[in-house]
Amino acid sequence: MNKKIITLALLALALPLTVVAFPGDKGDFEVHHANRLEHLSKRLDLTPEQKTKVEALFKVQDEKLKSIHEETQARLQEILTKEQLTKLDELKKQRHDKWQSKHEGLNNQKAPEQIK
Repeated sequence: MNKKIITLALLALALPLTVVAFPGDKGDFEVHHANRLEHLSKRLDLTPEQKTKVEALFKVQDEKLKSIHEETQARLQEILTKEQLTKLDELKKQRHDKWQSKHEGLNNQKAPEQIK
């Protein structure tokens, strides 16, 4: 039973809420959104009005994801024991560290291309 709960909790956290789980990286998250918006703007040749609407849509999406994340965290605290919550925090930190090292490696690989 506990394995099922932990598995469900991990699946819930594996959603695109991972970035929201680490508010210390908020600057990177905002940079990601700005880059995504610019990429879409160029690829789709968005008008300024469309760009503004897409940006607003992304903000609404972020707010909804943050709300879902906060609700999930609150419900997990009601379900899991303190030991399980501690282990879950460790798993999230490991996942974040792995994500961060992967992205740092990608950024280092992209740096020479940007110099050209």
